[in-house]
Amino acid sequence: MVMHPREPRPYDRRRFLRHSLYLSMGAVGAPSLLAACGSDDTSSAGTELPLARRDDPVTLPVHDDVPSIEDGLQPESGTLKVFNYADYIAPGVIKAFSQDYGVQVEVTTFNSMDEAVAKLRTGQSDFDVFFPTPSVLAQIVFGKLLQPLNHSYLPNLGNAWEMLQDPFYDQGSLYTVPYTVYTTGIGYRADEVDTIPANGYDLFWDEQYAGQTHILDDGREAIGMSMLREGMEDMNTEDPDTVRAAGERLQELVDAVQVKIDISGYTEVPEGRATVHQCWSGDMISAQYYLPSGDSPDVLGYWYPTDSPGVVGNDTMAVIAGAEHPVLAHHFLNYVLDEQNALRNFEWVGYQPALQKFSPRYLSSEGYVPANLETAVVTADQYNEGHQLLQLSPDGSALWDEVWATVKSG
Repeated sequence: MVMHPREPRPYDRRRFLRHSLYLSMGAVGAPSLLAACGSDDTSSAGTELPLARRDDPVTLPVHDDVPSIEDGLQPESGTLKVFNYADYIAPGVIKAFSQDYGVQVEVTTFNSMDEAVAKLRTGQSDFDVFFPTPSVLAQIVFGKLLQPLNHSYLPNLGNAWEMLQDPFYDQGSLYTVPYTVYTTGIGYRADEVDTIPANGYDLFWDEQYAGQTHILDDGREAIGMSMLREGMEDMNTEDPDTVRAAGERLQELVDAVQVKIDISGYTEVPEGRATVHQCWSGDMISAQYYLPSGDSPDVLGYWYPTDSPGVVGNDTMAVIAGAEHPVLAHHFLNYVLDEQNALRNFEWVGYQPALQKFSPRYLSSEGYVPANLETAVVTADQYNEGHQLLQLSPDGSALWDEVWATVKSG
């Protein structure tokens, strides 16, 4: 996982409100953006881990020596310790929770999911709350790094999309609650791209945008996009011929459009340094803040397929095994799942909470997302039907890494 450092940009109504909200807390920059990634280690203490799939859901084990907390306990005092990506939760939400519960909240950050899991495995950390991706969930549960949740403390889980109250990667939500969701599509300059082809992925191969075409510096996303262009649907295939063929099609972009590989679409598209950019939906929702002064959000566009599934993903929240403040941690998860708090968090992070209330029409009509970027708001149906980039076997992971290295080498 690579983070996207961000900095303040000219204000619109939302940025003024957000700046006013956080100014007193000394916030020095806007949030970073998130891309989806995770470790592909599929073994723990010699156990082959289950690879969760939509058609093969996983119920994770509950360990006798890692029990859940009892009902009816009062939140602990002291300092809640949160382990998360940098700038991936709103300072205003942290401050409000601290005030409401009379505690301190300390946020420690990591740069990649592999780094985070490695740190948790040392046993030398004392965090309470963690934000894992589904792709590492089996690994850390079998490694006894998380504790089972007690749902009596989580009434706001009912605000979430139904399929994420009982997700395929964690049946029964034994260990996680949903945090954010996103799609992977194409961010583009609507003032320069006249038409979207019937197969939107063909935009990347369109020579009229040579020198202005970018794909994500994420092998799973880029190779997966090449597969989707050809109508393939197994984004987690480990078939060597299929993966290598998709990589070869990506290599065509080097000569055809002098493709650039990076993860900065949220700045490059609004600033006009990219015309076509593979992007996560949260990138384009946040891109409006990077427009030069006087530019309207109307120059931005986001394409995601409507006639076939595209790539979707999500992040989660969990409580660490051995947490010093497990009751308070449960209250924190529930707090973030509150609709008002989730909306405040969305304004800062740019990535959408998976709550039933936040439809494209609602977020657009309330001014949180420009009408022309409603396509970047994820719907429950899109998530339910979309392809997710999930954990691979060690051999499968090595194959994808090998092909991506070949693509990047030119």
